[in-house]
Amino acid sequence: MASVKTTVRRAALALPVAPTGPENPLPPLCLLREARTLEERAKEGLPRDMARQIGHEPLRDILPVRVLDGYGRERTDTRLDTLVIENDRLRATVLPGYGGRVHSLFHKPTGRELLYRNPVVQPAGFALNGAWTSGGIEWNIGATGHGTLSCAPVHAARVTAPDGGEMLRLWEWERLRDLPFQVDLWLPEDSDFLHVGVRVRNPHDRPAPVYWWSNIAVPEDRRALVPADAAWRSSCPGELRRVPVPQSDGADRTYPLRSDYSADYFYDVPDGARRWIAALDEDGHGLVQTSTDLLRGRKLFVWGTGAGGRRWQEWLTEPGTGGYAEIQAGLARTQLEHVRLEGESELSWLEAYGPLSAPADLVHGDWAGARDEAEARLAAALPREAVDAAHEAWLTRADAEPGEVLAVGSGWGALEVLRAGYKLPGTPFEESTLGPRQAPWLELLRSGAVPEPHEAAPPGPTLVARHWRDMLETAPAHPHAEYHLGVAQWHADDRAQAVRSWERGLERASSRWPLLRCLAVADRTEGNLERAADRYEEAFDDLCRERCDDGATWTAATAALGREAMSVLLAAGRPAAARAVWDRLHEATRAEGRFRLLEAQLLGAEGDRAGVRALFDAGLEPADLREGAEILGELWTAATGGEPVPARYDFRTRPPKEPTASSG
Repeated sequence: MASVKTTVRRAALALPVAPTGPENPLPPLCLLREARTLEERAKEGLPRDMARQIGHEPLRDILPVRVLDGYGRERTDTRLDTLVIENDRLRATVLPGYGGRVHSLFHKPTGRELLYRNPVVQPAGFALNGAWTSGGIEWNIGATGHGTLSCAPVHAARVTAPDGGEMLRLWEWERLRDLPFQVDLWLPEDSDFLHVGVRVRNPHDRPAPVYWWSNIAVPEDRRALVPADAAWRSSCPGELRRVPVPQSDGADRTYPLRSDYSADYFYDVPDGARRWIAALDEDGHGLVQTSTDLLRGRKLFVWGTGAGGRRWQEWLTEPGTGGYAEIQAGLARTQLEHVRLEGESELSWLEAYGPLSAPADLVHGDWAGARDEAEARLAAALPREAVDAAHEAWLTRADAEPGEVLAVGSGWGALEVLRAGYKLPGTPFEESTLGPRQAPWLELLRSGAVPEPHEAAPPGPTLVARHWRDMLETAPAHPHAEYHLGVAQWHADDRAQAVRSWERGLERASSRWPLLRCLAVADRTEGNLERAADRYEEAFDDLCRERCDDGATWTAATAALGREAMSVLLAAGRPAAARAVWDRLHEATRAEGRFRLLEAQLLGAEGDRAGVRALFDAGLEPADLREGAEILGELWTAATGGEPVPARYDFRTRPPKEPTASSG
């Protein structure tokens, strides 16, 4: 019998890394940006199941997850822990500290890297909770957008693969939807394809919405091939337009570099067709991804060749390193949809990633011939029946208990298993992973009371699921419990009760600023800007009186509350009050790029256009710019009286708006 050559091992990788930074200690009572959805009239003409799933339980906030916005753009050479799985044909390098992202997929016989491998780790504000990095293969679970685990650790261990070799298991508890999931990676001996078994489980007695997209970054000088003749195109919020493939609006959009602006193309793969998508270079070489039929969606994302798209490409890596596009695979046709998973049930599928080569003249020729040739080459390399068989074989190992632990994720899954006694074979959430962040909730679970803090400190994270909210409802009504109860009620859209809980807590609280800030958010949400500004002023004054030191915890709290307070005070037309907040921020905070942007807004409100221009001339780099943000261009235009926006400040990913015709 031949020896098994596939191995899983620990390794390390040196990369320039910008640290993720501390969590924002303020509970995210609102989304970081407007949720992507469609108005009812825009759903007319859509397939019935698509229209229904687009409206299925979109997020109102990202609780109980916290925001990651404390990163910068200064990178230092850092040794990252990696997990490597390889056989004689492929080597996959995984970053367990970054959501289990596959950083590299290297094909040994040809010496080709199959993915776009980012040479740096540079967080940017693209994830639902902020920090996200580009490149490789990322596993997106939770809700529309990049998932909250992009820059978070996951559990990892060695497991026996279906063929008796070694398999790498990744797993975590996804907190937006309160669901455990696992991703198993293995390489059958002598195979050119990385096999990936995925399972999402709903251990609760109620249905849950599920979202999954595997995002695969590839060099952008490729052609995307997929078995479809039409796609749903989205290039701006609220738009979903059916277009032909490959030609639309006068260009072949299967080439990422033939689009001027960023766009999503959700391909309409016919029922019964094999699920696959490939990206091949000018010589006909590249990557193909295929799966069992449950993973029905396929997508191409392009940045476009416009100035804004080029700027974003530089922003996410280093100038001169080449751009990327994304080919993707998901549970639904589009990323605006969430599918329903019944209680006490699960979803599972198998994906495969590997090299694909075909004659260049064929795959870059007419669409039908190119698509058919790519599919024929895929069928020869990995038949559809082999993928289905691999899925069935993997299911026999999906419950296998992990062996050697290779990385440790969070303790939140352990807390949920301890609370409900869930049996989740194959994905153990051990009590040993419980830590200080889970400790107050463990106390609530055991004693029925939320412990009051022993010393002044920003409150820890709030759990908001229905079962925790029920426990908070019956806990003794101390100020700290009222604070957490209000956050949980807000998440449940019981906003009037949330406000009452915060107001009750405020009556007896020694630490008032967390409650005042929550009430300020409620005021702003209700359109009461003046009262929100008053409460933010009071909250920041209280925090400055209470903060005990200049350590990381209080500095993060001061920065987070100060930034929110200044934004609302400026919106309320109170630049003098905003300046008073600015003056009490830590000096190191004021030097951060995101706060230099805030300073520019403050100077603009004070009428100091020269001061704003000076900040631009010195260089503004707000690290947590959101995708599609145009604030820098708007500020530049206001400060310069309409001068053209320099390339370094042009992040526009959409065409300029057409001027409105004069009614005169």
